[in-house]
Amino acid sequence: MKNLSIFLIVVILIAGMVGCGGGGDYHLPTSQNLEIRTWYDLDDVRDNLAGNHTLMNDINLTSGYTEVASPTANEGQGWHPIGTPANPFTGTFDGQGYEIRDLFINRPDESQVGLFSAVDISGCIKNLGLVNVNVTGCGHFGGLVGVNEGTVSNSYSTGNVNGGPEIGGLVGQNRYGTVRNCYSAVNVIGADDVGGLVGHNDGSVSDSYSSGNVTGENYVGGLVGANWGGYVSNSHSTSSVNGEEGVGGLVGDNGGAVSNSYSTGNVIGNGWIGGLIGWNYGTVNNSYSTGSVNGVYDVSGLVGYNDGTVSDSFWNVETSGQATSAGGIGKTTIQMQDVTTFSGATWDIIAVANPSTRNPSYIWNIVDDETYPFLSWEPVS
Repeated sequence: MKNLSIFLIVVILIAGMVGCGGGGDYHLPTSQNLEIRTWYDLDDVRDNLAGNHTLMNDINLTSGYTEVASPTANEGQGWHPIGTPANPFTGTFDGQGYEIRDLFINRPDESQVGLFSAVDISGCIKNLGLVNVNVTGCGHFGGLVGVNEGTVSNSYSTGNVNGGPEIGGLVGQNRYGTVRNCYSAVNVIGADDVGGLVGHNDGSVSDSYSSGNVTGENYVGGLVGANWGGYVSNSHSTSSVNGEEGVGGLVGDNGGAVSNSYSTGNVIGNGWIGGLIGWNYGTVNNSYSTGSVNGVYDVSGLVGYNDGTVSDSFWNVETSGQATSAGGIGKTTIQMQDVTTFSGATWDIIAVANPSTRNPSYIWNIVDDETYPFLSWEPVS
């Protein structure tokens, strides 16, 4: 009986390690839990990868910035990312709504860089703002996380991210992880799989948005560069997007599922260019785009090149400058601001009195004959 009791206790402790929030924030005491007030404290997280850490205030240009995170730190390389691909972050980092400002990273020969290099399946970063990041890397990197296999939630980034493939304003690669309730206002410049929020997604991106300018070569999207088998839902992008092939206002290359999402930014490229999706071989439903679209071949209002399924989705034929699409239904501005266009397509939508009103019982809200549909979770501007 004694051995059985010990076994049950161990099982309970291990079960508590799963998740991000609620009863899932417990981790076996393999490292110290930190209260973070300075850059020096933040630097100590790399030695406590399994701890539950809490940001206690904003961190800015003082309190160790010059030594660990400035353009002169680490021989001009700036911040050294927390964790490594072989030894990722497995704990919890709760920003409590505070901001970390002016993070500088210049590591053009290194991949998987960001404030965190890699976050493991049990890792969680939440309630954190990164303001005015300046990040340069080789590939698989973002302002907050290089490669995420865990959970990133209620977090945001602003600034500039530059480098190679699979880069995003917040997360470079979301490898079967979760990104939710996040946004990015980062200007992103890269090669392939370049996104305003996430560069490459195999996991879930939901209730999120992006607004920075995005420039790349192939598979470039306002929100996600390449969505390979992942899910993008209840999200939107206002980013302007510029690339070569597979360029979309929301997603450049979609082999997964996109639903209840929209884009309004202008899209420019060479081939496989769409207002919402550049190249689709997955599924798209209950989504729309309104931005102007310009390119050379396979240029369409909603989806540039389509090998998949597009249902109950629309684009504005007037503002896009495109009368046709490889998928979707073209509508005029008046029709795109008419609730019956969308309710008739079985969208979960309701008309509200004004743009400041929200009815969260529905995925979509619209001010009939006045606005395009907007997601009910969106902040009131």
